[in-house]
Amino acid sequence: MTLGEKLRYLREVEGSLRGMGRPMTQLELVRAVGKERGKTISQSYVSQIEGGARPHMTQSTRTLLAQFFKVHPGFLVNDPEGYHTELVSDLRTTEGKLDVWLLQGSERFAGDPEVSEALLKAARHQDTRRCFLLLGAILDTPGLAERLLEALKPEAAKPQHAGERRRRP
Repeated sequence: MTLGEKLRYLREVEGSLRGMGRPMTQLELVRAVGKERGKTISQSYVSQIEGGARPHMTQSTRTLLAQFFKVHPGFLVNDPEGYHTELVSDLRTTEGKLDVWLLQGSERFAGDPEVSEALLKAARHQDTRRCFLLLGAILDTPGLAERLLEALKPEAAKPQHAGERRRRP
């Protein structure tokens, strides 16, 4: 996991821990660090780290963020390829990668709140892999996805535009 991925993940967890029901924004992080730790970090610096423009942070920033998030400062570095902090099965490694991928996807689809929220819900689920296996089984069953959508979310079952067509029968 890269440093940027870890920081985005920590903002997600912190937002959840603070009862926000969403990730902490970069600006909320900056303000909370200033208020709670009495030291400043700029939003642009956080953005550069998360975006990969800054692959490393200064020791003082690493210490500050580690204290704020209550993690070991050694966590706030890029992991070497294939590195794991504990003995884990290949399945758990897959689960973690899926969660990070979903969190990143949620950020990328922020302009579509329903898709963004669905990706976050899958990432937060205890067994993300099973969520995708279930989705695959639903999509393999002709007409089931449409019937479930009509029953669970009728407003989303209708095409949004008159000319919009369905992808699969």
